[in-house]
Amino acid sequence: MSDTPVIGVLALQGDVREHLIALASADALARPVRRPEELSEVDGLVIPGGESTTMSKLAVLFGMLEPLRERVREGMPVYGTCAGMILLADKILDPRAGQETVGGIDMIVRRNAFGRQNESFEAAVEVAGIEGDPVEGVFIRAPWVESVGARAEVVAEHGGHIVAVRQGNALATSFHPELTGDHRVHALFVDMVRAVG
Repeated sequence: MSDTPVIGVLALQGDVREHLIALASADALARPVRRPEELSEVDGLVIPGGESTTMSKLAVLFGMLEPLRERVREGMPVYGTCAGMILLADKILDPRAGQETVGGIDMIVRRNAFGRQNESFEAAVEVAGIEGDPVEGVFIRAPWVESVGARAEVVAEHGGHIVAVRQGNALATSFHPELTGDHRVHALFVDMVRAVG
């Protein structure tokens, strides 16, 4: 890998474009990923926000679920926001019928924990490993983490709830940093990808 890692954004559903822009501004070569062969060409992957049930069904439909699980197990760096956090959880507290996850982070996640769409909000979040001011987090029908296992590290909390977790090469936030113009979380993830190099 060169100093400019190739990072994919899972482009089945959700706010793909915003992540592509944030990754590019953090000095990565960003590209959408929809098929297993595209997944095999990237150094890391972002799973965006969107609708987690729809995403998991589309991942099965596009033949992406097993290849995703395999790459994550092999240590490919992966970052999930909102619905992406749900997909990276080893367990969902209240899954919809047929909802599957990629897994990779030893955590139990509660879907839509912060409320419905009209209860969306922004908040300043202190994220471990990010210098300077707090990150502005956009919470849209956001999940929170009920509990983490021994291998997972809590990197941010809001209102007494866990909203960001890291385990090895996997990072997850319940908020959307890609919607704010502050790309420090993406820069952290790009550094994680470079470190695997």
